[in-house]
Amino acid sequence: MSVQKIIPVIMSGGSGTRLWPLSTAKRPKQFHHLGAERTMIEETALRFSGVHDGVKFLPPVIISSAAHADLVASAMAACGLTPSAVILEPKGRNTAATAAIAALIAQEIDPEAHVLLAPADHLVSNTGAFVAAIRAATSVLPDRIVTFGIQPTGPETGYGYILQGDVLRDGVHAVARFKEKPLLPDAERYLEEGGYSWNSGVFLFSPGTMLEEFAIAAVDIREGARAALAQAKRTGVEILLDADLFGAVRSEAVDRAVMEHTKRAAVAPCDIGWADVGSWAEVWRLSDKDAAGNAMAGSVIVEDARNNLIRTDGIHVSIVGLSDLIVIANGDSILIAPRDRAQDIKKVIPGGS
Repeated sequence: MSVQKIIPVIMSGGSGTRLWPLSTAKRPKQFHHLGAERTMIEETALRFSGVHDGVKFLPPVIISSAAHADLVASAMAACGLTPSAVILEPKGRNTAATAAIAALIAQEIDPEAHVLLAPADHLVSNTGAFVAAIRAATSVLPDRIVTFGIQPTGPETGYGYILQGDVLRDGVHAVARFKEKPLLPDAERYLEEGGYSWNSGVFLFSPGTMLEEFAIAAVDIREGARAALAQAKRTGVEILLDADLFGAVRSEAVDRAVMEHTKRAAVAPCDIGWADVGSWAEVWRLSDKDAAGNAMAGSVIVEDARNNLIRTDGIHVSIVGLSDLIVIANGDSILIAPRDRAQDIKKVIPGGS
């Protein structure tokens, strides 16, 4: 079996506003412990390291906000990994620009390697199954750009969906259609019909193929990213993109800029114990709970309370006779909300948090 070299490029640019007050602009959710022993960025970097089943992961590339350079350095030291590059964005320009930078820097590191572009803030409980899906996906490279489709566990309306088409290789299909985040009746229909996966936002590609496909509808993003990288300031493994050039790049998701236009999109459906920890409701779902369904961390006492998420990093919290709440006390901020309003938390974040 030939060994496929893969450069993990970890996107660490999100702010995680729906996980306030724990996640803030100064220390976003990927730098916190949420559902795992290590911080989320550490878990991600370690997941894609070493040699597994014919896949050799090279040292990672981290693409992060310039404001989080020290956090990235501390996280990599904590998990014992030395990145091949840390790309620092002076301003976030969404994932299309990130994908272009990932392809360009990978060509510098090893022109023969593929790129696995993955967010820093996902959890995966079955790494072996994920590596198997990655190995299967390499069989259609360099001709395709592969996204990993997650086996749905319910009619979720917070994720985009992918309809799989013809079989390309064992475990890999052509993409028949991308679907935006659906209304509940549509999500229910997708599950009933079958053949749909959640869009994980994780991509595997050969750098040259990705850069070619930018030419269809986003050549400006590709060339803007190329210019910002060419004029970047390099210090050791850190590469600070040119602020003016990168700031001028059009902000667009790679799904819209590339994947919805290319005829080379493929999907590898997989069941890997995946979780996009995007809200406190999801944290409650993933957490250990007491017999009444309460997930608690810190100094907490409950009486006649059910199905609450309660976390505190200092101040004591007591709950009596209440159910289905999110109660988060962190630093000098306290959040209280119904669990089913978790998506609205970003609306009440104080300025500067």
